Amino acid sequence: MDVMDVRVREYRAIARFKSDPVDLPAGAHCLVDVEDDRELATVLRPRYEWTEDLPPELGVFFVRPAEDADLAQFYQNRQKEREAFVLALQKIKDRELPMILVAVEQTLDGKKIRFYFTADGRIDFRDLVRDLAHIFRTRIEMRQIGVRDRSRKVGGFGPCGEQLCCNRFISTFDPITIKMAKEQNLALNPSKLSGVCGRLKCCLAYEVDTYRVCRKNFPNPNQEVTTPIGSGVVIEQNVIKGTVTTRYEGGQAPREWPIEDINFRQ
Repeated sequence: MDVMDVRVREYRAIARFKSDPVDLPAGAHCLVDVEDDRELATVLRPRYEWTEDLPPELGVFFVRPAEDADLAQFYQNRQKEREAFVLALQKIKDRELPMILVAVEQTLDGKKIRFYFTADGRIDFRDLVRDLAHIFRTRIEMRQIGVRDRSRKVGGFGPCGEQLCCNRFISTFDPITIKMAKEQNLALNPSKLSGVCGRLKCCLAYEVDTYRVCRKNFPNPNQEVTTPIGSGVVIEQNVIKGTVTTRYEGGQAPREWPIEDINFRQ
């Protein structure tokens, strides 16, 4: 099966071909169908053969290369989305709804306008939908999203100075746990471990598998080991430096040793 990598709005997706594959260079624009909606996409990786056992998860299908009229319609829709955002904010305020509007998206053909929002609980937005449908004369769809999806929609920069990973290349959100931080010997400081969304940073999952593999060659904390100056007990591991810190009886100060200088039972 031939596919191509594309960017549809703020997320990266793998587009399949319903008919004969088409060769488009990186940076070219094309039309794709996403959940039965027609969208403009940018090619990130030209056509290649999909070798995985399972097909791509997202139902994104290539339609045809984009034309000048498609690009013109796309930019016209972006202007309509900005206007719709302002109007929707006012309607939400008028009806005193406890919700935060995040983004507005109109499909390329103009048949649907989708409003994304966050809220602490369920919201009865039926009257709001009727207000918006009366204004825009098209199908209105309201979608409640979480804080991680909000960061993806809005975008921004992380503490590292780079564009947010969720807005740049992450296509699906995998579970992130505090255990991942512990396995990397990171300080359990919420302000350091949390991203702009307030949840644990996605990048905590990037290197944790490497730590797990490397740690197999290390003794466990509180395990007794043999060092060049005698028997000691492990109090700290440093996978990056490849060292182990041990404590000793008799008042000796803890010592840090290269992993190859100690012996232990695995």
